[in-house]
Amino acid sequence: MRFTLHCLLICLLAGTMSPVRAQVSPDTVVRDTPVRDASVRDSVFEVRPNYKLLRGIFAAQSAIYLGTIYGLSKSWYKNPLTRFTIEDDSREWLQMDKMGHLYTSYQIARHTAALYKKTGISKRQMLVYGAISGVIFQTPIEILDGFSPDYGFSPGDMIANITGSVLYLGQVALWDEVRIQPKFSFHYTSLARVRPELLGSSWSERWLKDYNGQTYWLSASPKSFFKGSAWPAWLCFSVGYGIQNMVSAESSTSIEKGYKPYRQYYLSLDIDLTKIKTRSKFVKTLGFLANSLKIPAPALQISKKGIDFKPFYF
Repeated sequence: MRFTLHCLLICLLAGTMSPVRAQVSPDTVVRDTPVRDASVRDSVFEVRPNYKLLRGIFAAQSAIYLGTIYGLSKSWYKNPLTRFTIEDDSREWLQMDKMGHLYTSYQIARHTAALYKKTGISKRQMLVYGAISGVIFQTPIEILDGFSPDYGFSPGDMIANITGSVLYLGQVALWDEVRIQPKFSFHYTSLARVRPELLGSSWSERWLKDYNGQTYWLSASPKSFFKGSAWPAWLCFSVGYGIQNMVSAESSTSIEKGYKPYRQYYLSLDIDLTKIKTRSKFVKTLGFLANSLKIPAPALQISKKGIDFKPFYF
C-alpha cells in the first residue's frame, strides 16, 4: 500500500506511546515465588502482567485500527472494490516503495513491542506481539489493494512487510537488543513539479509521494558489536539508499519523458537518540520516537555519476 497509509499507522501507534519502561501499577499482582532456599524465599518475587492495562491497550489499538481501515476503504479507493487480483509491482520505483514497506513494518513492530512492554508481559510475548503487529497492521490494507481495480495485491509488498517485522524480532531475539536500525529522511526535489498529481502538489504531499526525495537508512554503532570499544554508543555509521529522476513508477516511462533514472547510495554518520543518557522520562520518550528519523549530517553520495560529497544531507 502507499507510503501515506504507512505513516498514518505509525502516527496512530506513536500517539499512544509514553515512556517505554516496564511498570508495576496498582493493578499488578505481586506474589512470592516458591524457592528451595528458605533464607531467600521472602526476597524473590514474580511480577504478573497488568492484564487490565493489556486489555485496554489492545482494545484501543483495535478500535483505532478498525476505524482507520473502514475510513480508508470508503475514502482512499476511488473506484468500487471488485474481484481479487494480483499485481507484480516489484520493478516499480526502483524498489523504493518496498523499502518503505520494510521500514514501516519495522517501526510498527518496534512501537507496538515498546507499548506492550509497559504491561509487564514477558520478553518473548512482547517480541511476538510486536512482530505480528508489524504484519497484521498492514495485511488488511494489502488485501484491500487486491480488491481494488486501481492497484492489485502485491506479493513484493507482503514480503517487505514480513521482512521489516523479522528484522526487529530477529535482532532482539539474537542479540537481546536492536543494533541495526532502519531510518528515514526526506528532502524536497524539483521533480514533483513535473507530475504533481503523482509526486505531490503541495509541500505536505511531496514528502509522502516523491520517492526521489526519500532516503532509507540502516544505522548501527560499532559499540554494539564491539562492547569493549571506546567508540561512543550513540554515534552510528549509516548506509542509505535513494533514487533519482523517477517521474513515473516505471523506469521506461520516465525515460520516455526525457529522464534517466538511477540509484543512489549514501555513507553518513548518525546518532542513536535512545543511547543518550538522561533521567527525564519525557526526553527518553521523545528520543525513542525521533529515533525513526535520520539526523541531517555530511554524507558521501555514490551513484553511476560517481562520488559526490554532501556537506549537509537529509
